[in-house]
Amino acid sequence: MSLKEEKIWLSSPHIGDTEQYYVKEAFDTNWVAPLGPNVNEFENSIQQYINNNVHVAALSSGTAAIHLALQILGVSLGDEVLCQSFTFSASANPIIYLGATPVFIDSEEDTWNISPILLREAIEDRILKGKKPKAIVAVHLYGMPYKVREINEVAKEFNIPIVEDSAEALGSSFYGVKCGSFGDIGIFSFNGNKIITTSGGGALITKKSNIKEKAVFLATQARDNEPHYEHSSIGFNYRMSNILAGIGRGQMQVLDSRVASRRANYQFYYENLQKFSEIEFLDEPENYFSNRWLSCILTPSFEIREKIRLALLKVNIESRPLWKPMHLQPIFINNPSYTNGTSNTLFERGLCLPSGSNLTKKDLARVVSVIKKQIK
Repeated sequence: MSLKEEKIWLSSPHIGDTEQYYVKEAFDTNWVAPLGPNVNEFENSIQQYINNNVHVAALSSGTAAIHLALQILGVSLGDEVLCQSFTFSASANPIIYLGATPVFIDSEEDTWNISPILLREAIEDRILKGKKPKAIVAVHLYGMPYKVREINEVAKEFNIPIVEDSAEALGSSFYGVKCGSFGDIGIFSFNGNKIITTSGGGALITKKSNIKEKAVFLATQARDNEPHYEHSSIGFNYRMSNILAGIGRGQMQVLDSRVASRRANYQFYYENLQKFSEIEFLDEPENYFSNRWLSCILTPSFEIREKIRLALLKVNIESRPLWKPMHLQPIFINNPSYTNGTSNTLFERGLCLPSGSNLTKKDLARVVSVIKKQIK
């Protein structure tokens, strides 16, 4: 019996030594609460990385950040929120938390993100139906920036705020400006599979200090400024702990190298597979910079996608179909949607390849070798 080959993960955490220093410091000083110096410094490091004109609130997850962003923007029971359909469910679920209805918008082919044409169509149609949308959730999918100028123009024309879901896009930029700073409120995720991780965690990004203050207030159970426990609002337990923020401080110091590694993974796949007609890649439009959180390919059909995925699985290599669009999910099947077939096709034909920043050239060569055998 041959030994099973070592597992190659889709996107595993990549932790170094600096993170342990900050975590140990938190234990040594007994700062194990959801506040403390690591939280403050982690927020400062994100702020400096994006630009010094933003304010950052470190939270327990990216989902929590979207939830708070929508609540701060006034989304409530009975409202409608326009949401990119081609995304992970965490982009849409917080809309439901607030008693609002997600209205799903399909993608365009240049970036795979929310279509400005369909966005405009949806807004005009919802207004005709007497229901002007309260917010837009736009996603930089797989680290590729959405069409910022076009989307912002539509949002501004109709005076609808944007929640910029940058969960997968820390380190990405558009015309040199970092993602996370284009919407009325931006969010990041630091889940274990993201470009950097705090094990679990997220952040809310805003240009307005009062919005950060409101987010922190709601994230700490909305406790009023009284010597006793006084609550005039419903709050949440969404603040990041000082220990996890210590991991984040160390991770921020290596963020640029993690981005470089992910982009190098993509380049390796591209150089070794682009000559095959069965494999397509998503190119960066001019002045777009993707962190290439996940390297993705398109195949000619569902059958070939599955042939490749199962062949990789057989030799202990994890890959995954592109996100199943929200408008096709059982829980959202009856929600309003404005579609053009783009995300359906991407889901059927697309595959995410192993993309961790700790992959070796040997790992990448193993992946490519399996794919080549399936398409030759």
